[in-house]
Amino acid sequence: MIDSERVIAIIPARGGSKNIPQKNIRPLLGKPLIAWTIDLARHIDAIDRIIVSTDCGDIANIAEAHGAEIHERSSHLASDTALVIETVLELSQWLDRAGESARYALLLEPTSPLRQERDVLRCLRRLHEQNLDSVATFKPAELNPHRAWHIDDDVPRSYIEGSVPWLPRQQLPVAYQLSGDVYAFRRDRLTPSTPGMLFGHAGAVMVSGKHSLDIDNECDFCLAELMARELQHDQVTP
Repeated sequence: MIDSERVIAIIPARGGSKNIPQKNIRPLLGKPLIAWTIDLARHIDAIDRIIVSTDCGDIANIAEAHGAEIHERSSHLASDTALVIETVLELSQWLDRAGESARYALLLEPTSPLRQERDVLRCLRRLHEQNLDSVATFKPAELNPHRAWHIDDDVPRSYIEGSVPWLPRQQLPVAYQLSGDVYAFRRDRLTPSTPGMLFGHAGAVMVSGKHSLDIDNECDFCLAELMARELQHDQVTP
């Protein structure tokens, strides 16, 4: 809880993954990928319930073994084209029917296993203290949009009209991107027309990006192992 307000952590984890088979339960340094997110959520006192939304029995079994509840996701929300907001809306409606009173929720995707507890709490506090509808973590953009291009019929043109992509980095406007680590939001302000996880009166929490990684392919998984080892080393080194 935060000031007597209940908090639910939602972890979406579908079974299908084309780039990495069984990605969400593949071991990362010996622990299933989804367990990294569940274990972090269990260590955060402000979180009252941890619910994994999945269509896969193997994911459900592992999630339950690590202390999460299970929501059985509808099959049409387990496709490559389904949006995460659709899963969040379905789960939130399921919670309402069950009488859950929690106003606040966190979306913690299992493909970002190295998020930090402090960043989760920063998002939650900002949501609560500033009466926002949603909050998300952001990091410096990997590619400044002023250096992006359109290619139409093999003809390049600047993605942003009038931009000068040749400027030194220091002279370009500062740009950010969603880090994918944390989304915090008000459940009671979700509607069927909510377009995505950052909606309404929104806020940003800046992170360095050092621990931000969205695992999508084998290279990402190898990088996650390196980052996790470095993180563990930093935690045990005095």
